[in-house]
Amino acid sequence: MILRLLLFIDWSQFRPENIFGKQILERTPAGLTIVYIICVGILLVFLGLTFLDRFRRPKFIAERELPREVTKKLTVSAANRSLWMLQFLFYILAFACFGFQVYWTYYADEYNEQFATLSNSRDLRGRRTSAANLRGWMLDRTGKLDASLAYYRIGKDKRIERYFPLEKEMAHLLGTERGTPGLERTLYKKNLDPMPEAWQVLFSYKKPEPEQKDVRTSIDRDLQMYVAQQLTGKKGAIVVMNPQTGDVYAMYSNPTFDLAQAEDLNTYLKLEADKDHKPLLNRATREYYVPGSTFKTLTMMSAFRAGKQEILLGDLPAPGCYTPFAGSRAICDSGGSCEICQPQVDITNAFKVSSNQYFAHLGNELGRDRMAETARLVGILPVDAAKDALDQGFFPDIWNTSNRQIAAALAPARATIVTGKELSLYDFGLEGMGQGLASQMTPFQMALIASTAGNLQGRLMKPKIEADLQPQPYSQVLSPQQGSIIRQIMSTVTEESGGTGGRVKAMLGGTGIVVGGKTGTAEKSDAPLFDPKTGERRFVIKKRKNASGDMEEYKEYLSFNRVDGWFICIAPLENPQLAIAVVIEDIGNQFGGGTAAPVAANVVLKARELGLLGDQYKPKASAPKQPAAKKKR
Repeated sequence: MILRLLLFIDWSQFRPENIFGKQILERTPAGLTIVYIICVGILLVFLGLTFLDRFRRPKFIAERELPREVTKKLTVSAANRSLWMLQFLFYILAFACFGFQVYWTYYADEYNEQFATLSNSRDLRGRRTSAANLRGWMLDRTGKLDASLAYYRIGKDKRIERYFPLEKEMAHLLGTERGTPGLERTLYKKNLDPMPEAWQVLFSYKKPEPEQKDVRTSIDRDLQMYVAQQLTGKKGAIVVMNPQTGDVYAMYSNPTFDLAQAEDLNTYLKLEADKDHKPLLNRATREYYVPGSTFKTLTMMSAFRAGKQEILLGDLPAPGCYTPFAGSRAICDSGGSCEICQPQVDITNAFKVSSNQYFAHLGNELGRDRMAETARLVGILPVDAAKDALDQGFFPDIWNTSNRQIAAALAPARATIVTGKELSLYDFGLEGMGQGLASQMTPFQMALIASTAGNLQGRLMKPKIEADLQPQPYSQVLSPQQGSIIRQIMSTVTEESGGTGGRVKAMLGGTGIVVGGKTGTAEKSDAPLFDPKTGERRFVIKKRKNASGDMEEYKEYLSFNRVDGWFICIAPLENPQLAIAVVIEDIGNQFGGGTAAPVAANVVLKARELGLLGDQYKPKASAPKQPAAKKKR
């Protein structure tokens, strides 16, 4: 009768998910697991008590006065001894069983290779976990699916494969599975949340909402493709960002590589061994360059911060070179003369014509402390000695990201400037004009300097590549009034007669876009020379005497003085939406104004076409031609 009643009871109403009022299916096995653990615990407690009772059991009256040797031979004692041995054996087996379970639950996945392989390929839970962790779509700033940067598709063998439409253009940003991780390995959650325990599932676990795994980046796919085209056949880098928000619209380094080819180990090793082209190196963030005259923008900012922007340098007749101290070598403009020779030279005219001696003199007038202070605010680390300039590692803290992994993957090499007291006035003067020991700059860092000048509040905004993050300032560098004046001075380079960036105005004619910028032509001494056929560094064999006085042969590697072209700019001037840095290596006898500046102008035009400068600058669609009216006969 009782059995029949039990069969008619609706036991489903007692399921844990129904009792707690939340439909989480995991609660039934979690509740049963807890019941099982409690019962096993009770059993172990009773076994423990019986085990201890052997030592506390009171003896029978007849046993109390018997000698110990006699009591050991009694039947009761022999039976107890047998039971104790069985009990001890049970404990050993029980602990072995639980130890076995603990091993396969917690340690086998990490230490047992065969188990890991089988669990991933045959275990249903493993397959479900893997399927649940497919990376989402990586979208560009528009969020449109047809402008995706990474997504899944069905391959030729009917398998799901990860596809990258811009395999070469985005290679350095996306990163590889072997080398430095990029966005592909850091934008998506790689580590699973810890598996909740049964008690948490039963009482506190909440069913997670479906995770939105698609990520919208700040990269503009069309602009990224365009900047890559601008560097075809050249070595260099381009960085494009929004100075008001920090959004990185495009960042490209050339030579680049193909992501699909990098998956093959042999091909990857060949790419890594190419020391001439260095295709795996992201020149935009991790290659040091001499910034040349573009660095004068930072010196000018330092002057405004120190209230010394009104400094006039007089008596600069041709050749007009600046001599920092008696007996020092002179600092001159190109060709050994002065770019502007007049009784009084102010900062505006000196910046427009890129006067080396003015900014070398201005750097020394400002002093090391003021220059170091401004450098820190834009992300440059001042160091005391030249030997400390090369080993400062990377700078992830400059990025505005949702997690440290993304910041670490995109971290630029830390730009440095030497400001120690042992530095001579000549050497520090060279730094003021962007040469000498100011040579540890990346294109990314120079884009940050341009971005600071372009920000309407005088701030450096942290660059970000996740479009939906709120903008974050890195530092307050200038007052809004100082920033406005600096932007006007930068516009003289491109807009006024005699400015070194006049090509930009000519290319933007008719658009109404006013650009502020700074050109740069930087000399890099001792650049390594490579054999174009073998890719190996070139050398000559020479002879010398060793410590024993015998002649020995040695290799002397060849180098040359390389000239790089630079241009940094902001556009449009009244409300900058772009901060651009362009560097092109080995431009020969040309200048930054004729090589890098036109590339930046093309980028501005493309950004205008894409609506990145605002609707007021976007080209108006031409009206369709009306068919000619037919004449009446």
